[in-house]
Amino acid sequence: MAELTHFNEQGRARMVDVTDKAVTRRTATAAGCVHMLPDTLARIKAGTMKKGDVLAVAQVAGIQAAKHNWELIPMCHPLPLTGIDITFSLSDEPCMVEIRATVTCTGVTGVEMEALAAVSVAALTIYDMCKAVQKDMRITDIRLLEKSGGKSGNYLAEE
Repeated sequence: MAELTHFNEQGRARMVDVTDKAVTRRTATAAGCVHMLPDTLARIKAGTMKKGDVLAVAQVAGIQAAKHNWELIPMCHPLPLTGIDITFSLSDEPCMVEIRATVTCTGVTGVEMEALAAVSVAALTIYDMCKAVQKDMRITDIRLLEKSGGKSGNYLAEE
């Protein structure tokens, strides 16, 4: 059985030492969806939510989540991120907003968690901005789509 890297000799959690890992370009893309009623989506498109521009606020929230991921997920390293891009696709059928986040860095550990955090917090922000209109929105399908760089190489999810 492989060594459990996140436990010390006493069996307690530790943050893995990445000091000796090679610096490489690392990229990760994650996605997720917020399903809603047509009226909610129409208000997002029209910019008529009382809290303001839903997608603009969700974009900033997602960027902030990627930058602060290491403060939220206990064993993640603080990383010098070099790029964060968040896009939204609005769909009438099914009625939803799809979120995609791509995060890049040149470093010693990957940015998968940063991309997943960006999508998650962007989705939560969309929910927060729209909950006065609809409380039963569903956040679904948060997942890693692809990653590149590092010792483990490339990953591409099967869709």
